[in-house]
Amino acid sequence: MRSGVVVVGSLNMDFVVRTGHLPVAGETVLGHAFRTIPGGKGANQAVSAAKLAAGRMPVKMIGRVGLDAYGDRLKAGLAGAGVDVSAVGASRTQPTGVAFITVDQEGANQIVVAPGANADIQPGDAEAIRRVFRGAGVALFQLETPLEVVAAAMRIAREEGLLTILDPAPACPLPDGFLKDVDIVTPNETEAAALAGVGAEDPLECARRIASLGAGTVILKLGANGCFALSDGEGFHVPGFAVEAVDTTAAGDTFNGALAVALAEGTELREALRFANAAAAISVTREGAQPSVPTRAELDAFLSTHSAL
Repeated sequence: MRSGVVVVGSLNMDFVVRTGHLPVAGETVLGHAFRTIPGGKGANQAVSAAKLAAGRMPVKMIGRVGLDAYGDRLKAGLAGAGVDVSAVGASRTQPTGVAFITVDQEGANQIVVAPGANADIQPGDAEAIRRVFRGAGVALFQLETPLEVVAAAMRIAREEGLLTILDPAPACPLPDGFLKDVDIVTPNETEAAALAGVGAEDPLECARRIASLGAGTVILKLGANGCFALSDGEGFHVPGFAVEAVDTTAAGDTFNGALAVALAEGTELREALRFANAAAAISVTREGAQPSVPTRAELDAFLSTHSAL
């Protein structure tokens, strides 16, 4: 019986500073409360999956860090959350990836990423990690590692029988046929517009255009409004939860990790999306990326006491 989640993606050290407002081009603003926090979309999703799986299934991370203190800290943080890091390699030529994140008083953010070792993975490395996929149920991917590596890894995951979920972030042009090995694609509104050529004001049309690119199921992440899904030709909205946002960093990553766990547990899609919406809602009430991810006990308690909008 298949069990577990494998995450292929980035590991970054986040440099986070809070400000009164986000700067515009050419503007300097004073910040406060500077922190270094483990992050990277791949690592964030792995931590989300591990914390929400709560030992019920294995969660493995495939990625690369530098031979430096940041890389050591990132791997230690993943392991501490319950992630198997045996497939996280070390680059001899690139430092660990970093992200510079500015968060305003409303919780909105601006992020700049320097990929470092994340960009050092080669397409040939994907075949070497085939063994990591074997026996797992769900594979998670993002776009902070080279596209050719992501495409190769998704193909191998599909060949090994895993359900493939792609978070198409950060938004970028994708080659023709890139989504052919994707069972579920989960763009936010910005990424959906980049893929579909239209905004999410008409979520059904937006999702249909993305589905026409090859993905099986399209899930539009709509922030506080929850998400919209197009699956087997049926479109439906799953509402979000009313919370007071403090920091939206990694809300989408928390959503994806939660979705992967729910589906790996055999949960029906609508309920899996409610589970993921709730996890993301909790995460925005806390600062940081990985530290904001709730535990399974916290999420179960939240779902028992909160109703969606």
